[in-house]
Amino acid sequence: MDELPNLEKLSVAEKDQLIRELWPLRALVRDLAAQLTALQTKVTELEARLAQNSRNSSKPPSSDGLNKPKPKSLRKPGDRAKGGQKGHTGQTLRQVANPDRVVPHPPPSHCDVCQRLLGDPTVLETRQVFDLPPLRFEVTEHQVLAAQCACGKICRGEFPGGILAPVQYGPAALAAVVHLTHHHMMPVQRTAALMGDFFGLPMAEATVLAASDEARVRLQPAVDSIGRAIQAAEVAHADETGMRVAGSLHWMHVLATTMLTWVACHAKRGRQAFDALAILPGFLGTLVHDGWRPYRDLACRHSLCNTHHLRELTYVFEELGQAWAGRMIDLLVAACHEVNELGSPLPPGRIMDFRARYTEILAQGDVVSPLVQKSGKCGRTRQSKAANLLLRLRTYADDVWRFATDHNVPFTNNLAEQAVRMPKVKQKISGGFRTKSGADTFCTIRSYLATMHKQGANLFHALTLTFQGQPPQPRFA
Repeated sequence: MDELPNLEKLSVAEKDQLIRELWPLRALVRDLAAQLTALQTKVTELEARLAQNSRNSSKPPSSDGLNKPKPKSLRKPGDRAKGGQKGHTGQTLRQVANPDRVVPHPPPSHCDVCQRLLGDPTVLETRQVFDLPPLRFEVTEHQVLAAQCACGKICRGEFPGGILAPVQYGPAALAAVVHLTHHHMMPVQRTAALMGDFFGLPMAEATVLAASDEARVRLQPAVDSIGRAIQAAEVAHADETGMRVAGSLHWMHVLATTMLTWVACHAKRGRQAFDALAILPGFLGTLVHDGWRPYRDLACRHSLCNTHHLRELTYVFEELGQAWAGRMIDLLVAACHEVNELGSPLPPGRIMDFRARYTEILAQGDVVSPLVQKSGKCGRTRQSKAANLLLRLRTYADDVWRFATDHNVPFTNNLAEQAVRMPKVKQKISGGFRTKSGADTFCTIRSYLATMHKQGANLFHALTLTFQGQPPQPRFA
């Protein structure tokens, strides 16, 4: 770096020359300083974005890779000891009074000390082994008999309903492949092979697909009834997730209650899909969701998922270092615990206390992350994540606190997220659906199985009855 000259020894002309050389650099320094500030802001934003994971954002756990965040529960530690609680029956195997088979193990015929002949033995101790019997398919032959009358007419019997071909699979076999494929998310090829390994009854992949198509037709009326029942429910949970269908992005839409689950597939994600599927536009209860804008445009009441808020607040608190977000986490969690302990909505006075503290924390956040005022440019002004979160929490405060005022509304949108989780497992295993028809078949069967599972039904027996033409109907009360 050049040393600063002795200004006292410079002539007036030399000083003028130095000023003329340095003056243009003032604007350059200002521009470089502005660029440096912008770059520092961008670096901070990118570093914070790299720090996002499934614990502090809406990113799925599958995106965490090998850098999975350490679990950090927001639940308060309870007073009960770990493990099974007193009075819990447990699932330990217990001996049965009437075993299917008894294998005696008698003592030797003579005493090994004195060599005398032993008398009749008695049972000293029993041990029971629970195992599966040899699994083997069973073939039932239906024979139609005929007899000739004295008048010459030949009278014959008739095959039962459902016996349509010289050789076919029975309802239990078809129920097994649908159960494996659509409840346990097995790929079609492995399901077909598994039938051979378990039962000695290998199937073609086309047979598995045909069984699924038949189940879809038989179950469609029940699934339509599930959709109508959810449409009339007081509270429903909604979510959507992307899925690959015929090589392009489609969307799986989910609606759920505590007893019902409805799943459908559409090429669009927003209002166009809502209108085509024809459930949400007619829903007038309280819809629990993650705050996505197309849900907000529906005519029903709304409740926002606070688990999403807690993740975003965790990001703002831990990665951006804004203390107001930590205080907001503590406030929402405390209110949730209080509602759970009370088992009913909070008293009006208590709600006022929480809302007052809520407003105070939002004001603290505005100081740290104020909204950027709208510029003269077209379009929306870009805001920081923290500012957007503050704006949502303030604008939709009633929906944030719906869980504290309505005993039917939970703190989270877990019901819908749970309904989405297993189809995502199916996509991970199988990669997607080759056709839209295949995706629709999966959604229909999944709607029925998820609903019946919630209601405690034996899904294999339900599917067996379905292929016998008598699908059990879910409860809608």
